Amino acid sequence: MQNKTYTPQPVDTSDIQLSDELMQLTELMARNVHDIWSLGRIADGWTWGPRRDDSRKENPCLVPYDDLPESEKSYDRNTSIETLRLILSLGYKIVKI
Repeated sequence: MQNKTYTPQPVDTSDIQLSDELMQLTELMARNVHDIWSLGRIADGWTWGPRRDDSRKENPCLVPYDDLPESEKSYDRNTSIETLRLILSLGYKIVKI
């Protein structure tokens, strides 16, 4: 494996403001992000455990979204918010039909 320096360069979305309606959507997206992550972990043999243990494949975040600590919910929300901001910054419109 080559030793390469990785410098993340995400699109700057700091000037994109989400409407109240889209901010409500971020919570639904965050729940779904968590469920997708959980399904993947479970499919790979992970189970709930009191602390993360890679050798035992245990993770305390394998719980329903509502039971997550606020720090984990915040991570999922931020992923959702930045995804919506990216979509808008690229010139797309998000319209509920």
